[in-house]
Amino acid sequence: MITSRRGLLAGSAAMATGAIAGCALPAGAGRSAATPFDVASSTIPIIGSDQVFPVRRIYCIGRNYEAHAREMGSDPSREPPFFFQKPADAIQVVTPGVVADHPYPTLTKNYHYEVELVVALGKGGRNIATSEALDHVYGYSLGLDMTRRDLQREMGDQKKPWEIGKSFDHSAPVGPIHPVAKVGHFSDGAIWLKVNGQTKQNATLRHMIWSVAEQISRLSQAFELKPGDIIYSGTPENVGPVVRGDLIQIHIDRLPELSVRIV
Repeated sequence: MITSRRGLLAGSAAMATGAIAGCALPAGAGRSAATPFDVASSTIPIIGSDQVFPVRRIYCIGRNYEAHAREMGSDPSREPPFFFQKPADAIQVVTPGVVADHPYPTLTKNYHYEVELVVALGKGGRNIATSEALDHVYGYSLGLDMTRRDLQREMGDQKKPWEIGKSFDHSAPVGPIHPVAKVGHFSDGAIWLKVNGQTKQNATLRHMIWSVAEQISRLSQAFELKPGDIIYSGTPENVGPVVRGDLIQIHIDRLPELSVRIV
């Protein structure tokens, strides 16, 4: 009887300890639990690997090329960098050599393209020094920050958040990730976009106001960056509209070109 009581007490103590430990876990901790349904995760293929890059967050920097900043009505000589986010499931993976169908979104009559260098982080942190920022980069790609420009401007005129203009389904087409070990880092090289064979955007990466390293450093002051975060690093001038049937081609030196058709 004594043995049985001791066993019962020991078991109760263990259960209590487990319950306390469970309660002590922070929100979102890795403890497994049953869910009522499955939620698909967003991933991007990694070139030369059977692995995929898991997307945690999508950060975008606004007005990071001087001429584009001016065409959007701001003065880049006085403006600090600013950022916005898209949901991770806004990713649309585009395979090089294949023309991907890209759906024209709802609610807009002025749908714009923006070609950008995409930075994929393999390490995170807070208050990352600019001199150490590139050590956090896993790889690079190129992508499109598609924008419902009329909705963005309408919200801006009303001094309301313009998420509806930027953060919608399929608004972040992107190619496969190219690891730094294979392509190095990007501080220069041509970046361009064509619509139906006609060049619309044409610049070089050195025209960025804030470098990739500076973007990572500034972001890490506002957010704790983590592996799986990607950064759309800004677009050159001459953004403009597309309609159904248009073919968009984008290019950054040392990366394969991507193509999407608006459907």
